[in-house]
Amino acid sequence: MPGESALRYTDDDAAGVAELADAHALGACAQKAWGFESLLPHHPLIRARGFTVSALRVAIQGEKGAFSHAAALRALGADVDIRPCPSFDALFEAATSGAADRALVPIENSLHGSIHENYDRLRSSPLHIVGETQLRVEQCLIARPGTAVGSLTRVASHPVALAQCRRFFADHPAITAVTAYDTAGAVQDMLRAGSSPTEGAIASRLAAEIYGGEVLLAGIEDDPQNFTRFLVLAKETDPGAPANKTSVVFTLPHVPGALHRAIGEFATRGVDLAKIESRPYRGRPWEYAFYLDVIGDPKGAAGEALRSLQAMAGEFRVLGSYPDGLVREIRPAGSNK
Repeated sequence: MPGESALRYTDDDAAGVAELADAHALGACAQKAWGFESLLPHHPLIRARGFTVSALRVAIQGEKGAFSHAAALRALGADVDIRPCPSFDALFEAATSGAADRALVPIENSLHGSIHENYDRLRSSPLHIVGETQLRVEQCLIARPGTAVGSLTRVASHPVALAQCRRFFADHPAITAVTAYDTAGAVQDMLRAGSSPTEGAIASRLAAEIYGGEVLLAGIEDDPQNFTRFLVLAKETDPGAPANKTSVVFTLPHVPGALHRAIGEFATRGVDLAKIESRPYRGRPWEYAFYLDVIGDPKGAAGEALRSLQAMAGEFRVLGSYPDGLVREIRPAGSNK
């Protein structure tokens, strides 16, 4: 039931749940990364063992059917209770206050780069990164069932989604782009009673399924290599969960070579860095905080490098250690194709 933890069990039952999860090929890494909350909670064998089952409460920014909703399903499974939030501040507050068990927050897009304000929120929030996923963003033209593309005169969506579909609007000059606060919300507004049949929306296929719209055209985004990285946030961490990626935020003294020496701790140990990001340090003009994503076992060489970094840093905080959830294309050395 909503409001309770997703799945509760006794220590005596733990082995049985793990055996059941293995039987369904749910990998040990995923089991430990997400806990048992998302492991087939409605499976009859789990219910037969007397578990109390309720959906994991997951906060997202936007309405149900938004791309964050699709990312939550991808990361945590279908048995989740989506809690829509009107803003990112409200999303962080929901997870911090306990109104949600997890938060799904977009942190960067492969075309548009980092979502800087969410980096700032990570630093100031008590939440921990416990996982990540990536979602291919497929923009769909959605309208009332039976509508023809040629009858549309206005199509609404979030400004970022509209910007990703410029070619569609160039090819359909009779259609005016209209901004909305949310992709899925645009679908809701378009389908509500009294709206014009000449209106459409751009959103996910999931939004069309949830609200009863019809996908007139799929994949109308200009660039199909459009992926968004989402972080899974929680108040608590599981120290025993497997991890091969660690995110930290730190500051360094403003002296020559400070960043070079800091990054050198990883290079000398052969530890890969997936990302480095700098953000202005609020309250200290022209000073910066650095965000670093480190690939490797935090109990191995990566952990050694992080401890060395901590020794030379001013502020230092581990935002989370978690399984690497991104799929990267491996290119030959020296190739930029």
